[in-house]
This record gives sequence, C-alpha cells and structure tokens, in this order.
Amino acid sequence: MSPTPTGACCPEFAAVSRRGLFRGAAALAGTSMLFGSTAVTASAAGTRPARNVLVVLSLRGAADGLSLVVPHGDPAYYTARPRLAVPADRLLAKDGFFGLHPALAPLVPLWDSGRLAAVHATGLPAPNRSHFAAMEEVEDADPGSRARVGWLNRLLGLDAYASPLQGLAIGSGTAPASLAGPQPFMAASGIDQVALAGDDKWDTTKGRRSSLERVWGAADGPLGAGVRSALASVTDFAPVLATPETPANGATYPSGDLGDALAAVARLVRGDVGTEVVTVDHGDWDMHTDVGTTEWGRLRTEATEMARAVAALFTDLGPLADKVTLVALSEFGRRVVENANWGLDHGYGNVMLLAGAGVVGGRYHGTWPGLGTTADADLMVTTDYRSVLAEVVETRFGASVPTVFPGLSRETVGVMRA
Repeated sequence: MSPTPTGACCPEFAAVSRRGLFRGAAALAGTSMLFGSTAVTASAAGTRPARNVLVVLSLRGAADGLSLVVPHGDPAYYTARPRLAVPADRLLAKDGFFGLHPALAPLVPLWDSGRLAAVHATGLPAPNRSHFAAMEEVEDADPGSRARVGWLNRLLGLDAYASPLQGLAIGSGTAPASLAGPQPFMAASGIDQVALAGDDKWDTTKGRRSSLERVWGAADGPLGAGVRSALASVTDFAPVLATPETPANGATYPSGDLGDALAAVARLVRGDVGTEVVTVDHGDWDMHTDVGTTEWGRLRTEATEMARAVAALFTDLGPLADKVTLVALSEFGRRVVENANWGLDHGYGNVMLLAGAGVVGGRYHGTWPGLGTTADADLMVTTDYRSVLAEVVETRFGASVPTVFPGLSRETVGVMRA
C-alpha cells in the first residue's frame, strides 16, 4: 500500500516565472516568440546546414540524481533511505558502484552502444537551494557577473553566422536564461507555431506580411531590426515546416509536453535550417513528497517519461543522431536522507546525463565524495557542471571555453571524445 500522492512542491518552484530572464525585440506568431536584439537580419545571414546540434534538457525543480543514478556501492545510501532507496537488484547498467533506475530502461540500448553516460556529483561551485536563483546561476554560468547573458548565447556569439535560427527554445514559448543576451534566437511552443500571425490561408493577398514589411522595412533601431529579422526567420524556417511530422524508424514518443518537444527537435534536425542549439524544459522534479519506490511515485513517472522521450528522439533521428548531443541537467539535487513524507528536500550535488554524438558512453564519470547520513547531509559537488559543458562545446563546436564559461577553473572529466 502506497501513500496517497499529493503532488505538492515548494511554493517557490510553483511560483517561478522565468519570463523576465531574457530580452527580445519582436513577438510575432501567436504563442511563438521570435527574438533578435542585434541589427543582423536572418535574410542577410541566410541559412546553412548545422555543423552539430546541442540539445539542453533541463529537469526543472531539482531532480534527485541519487535516484536516477544510484550509488549502490555506498552503504550510506541505503541507511539514509530505508523506504525510498532503489534496491540494488533492480538497477540497470550496473557496475560495482552505480546503476540506473529501472524506469530508465528505454535508455539502456543507448548505454550499451556507448552513446549514453552519466557524470555524478556535479553542480554549482557553492550550494544554492533557491530554485529561481539556482536556475539563473546555472544558466548564466558566469559567477559574479551582472551581465544578463547566458552561456548558450555566448556560445552562439562565437560564430559570425548571426541568425535567429541558430538557437531555439522549444516547448514553452519562452526562453531560458541560458539563451538570453545580444545574439538573436527564437522561442516557440511548437514547430508549427513558428509562423506569422494572420499570414494564413485566409490572407489570400498576403496583406499581413506586406503591411509589416511596409511599416518596419526601413525603421531604425532595435525594434525595426528585430521585426525584419523575425520576418526573414519565418520564411527561412519553411523547410522545417515542410518536414513530415511522422516519426521515422519506428520511433514512438510518449504523450505529453516532453514527447512533443523532442519530436519537434527531430523534425528540426531533419529540416536542417542551421539550428545548432535547442533548449527543452521537462517536468516537476521538486519532490518534497511522494518520490515513491520502483513500484509507484512521482519520480518513477517523471523518469519514465524522460527516458521514453529521449530514447524515441535518437531512434527517430537514425543516422542524423551522429550530429546531435543531448545534455540533461537540473538546478540542484536533493538531500541524501529521506523526509517523513516519502520525499526529499533541497540538496546540492547531482548527476548529469549525456547522450549522442561524441559521448564517451557506457560509463559513469566523475569523482565520488561519499555520502553522509545526518539529516542535513548533501551529495557534495566534486565536478563543476561547467567543466562537463565545457567538454561538450569544445569538442562539438570548437568553442573557446574561457569565452563561454568566464573564470572557469576547468577540470578534466573525460565524458566527451576529443
């Protein structure tokens, strides 16, 4: 008999609004938002094939990495979680110390083929248990700076190809702080929402577009430049809209926002209009109650959806997966010791999952610090999360790590092939 799930989370996470964490110049397409704060227009940049594609999957609400990738070799884990610990004999892809939660079974083929890896005990340089503040700190990735420029925007800024098509936040219609900054990007609730509102089959004379072009075609300032950039981006995005929605290679996505978003990512990759950075948010991982067991609970539900959606993405992509790398991370982890409500409170260190191109997979990376069993025990951070991301941007994009992650004292992780 399991407790009745409450679905409760802390008020801060429930109230988080990230709309103020980015800047944009134009909003055009219903629920879609096209942003450009520079004078470079998409029509001037044109389109080009993507060199590689980075998908950043944010597990919102502070996922419990100790449940997703279980340190079964640390006896303190089982002492601290008499009800919530995942039994060692239920773990998948198990080595002498770690194993995957059984809900991650759809990802085991990626693991076995060397295309999925985990890096444990990662996180911010110092604990930050506020969802809002930690999200912004993780996504700015520039400690001490007052500039509102995210690490993905800095990555985009290294390329002279300055098109809004280069970066896309998909699924919510808003963009994370990681994309905020001077480089143009897009955000949309779905692929088909990248359109000009009113420019449809009923607008037979195409008056909507022509009127906007007439008003803004020669307008000075960032707003005029943004509108022109957005109009050109809608046109240049057409090959993606022409790409069939039906998944390829027998892929089946789970129902829900994450499945829809990753199906859109596959369609985007096939359309190939030069998008190289995609962000996707997933779930409510803020589980102060009802984390549950391998048989019931909120963690099993969220982990199952995430695993099925990621596995479907790489199946759908087929050979195109050779250019796609996915990184899954969360703003912080959970406490080691379970609470009285079958839940876990805000913690510190966490696990990062990496899948796809360039990943040194089938392995657990990182340095394990050991667990404590006091009420306030944390998984301590031994690897700065930026060191993991640094390997990704350097190996996949040839990026300057000091530019993308200013001030980083980099550690060698070994999770990406040089």
